[in-house]
Amino acid sequence: MKINSDSTSSTPALAEYTRPWKLFTLGLGIALLILGSFYYEAPDWDIPISLIMAGLAYLSAPWSLRVIVERNWKLWPAMLFVTWFTVDGCYWLYWHFKNPVALEMMREANFPASLSLYGMCGVVWFYRGSLHELFSEIGARLRLLRFNKPQ
Repeated sequence: MKINSDSTSSTPALAEYTRPWKLFTLGLGIALLILGSFYYEAPDWDIPISLIMAGLAYLSAPWSLRVIVERNWKLWPAMLFVTWFTVDGCYWLYWHFKNPVALEMMREANFPASLSLYGMCGVVWFYRGSLHELFSEIGARLRLLRFNKPQ
């Protein structure tokens, strides 16, 4: 799998944000969040916060995971801040001004759920390449595993 983030990478990191499969999964995730906001009727779950948090996760979750996987220690403070801001900071800002009572009631429950979703988003959007390239690499690795299987 491609995890290289250096400047010699064949695809610039910014181009990854326009990959059709990533945009499709973002749209699907946003649709599920919006549906969930109607279905669950939680006091702190509405369309604007769903869009804000999903957008920030799309922009930052793969980068945060890449910093961890590549053990890029000098970027850990920035990664921790960006992760916190996406998972809790923007949530706090939004609800602080919109409805502080909802913030007080729900903040503690929101953090673990949002952090879990953020991590899953990082995994889904981590791969740098097209969907075809992803499936090709997976197939090649599976063939290699079958070929090198101990007898």
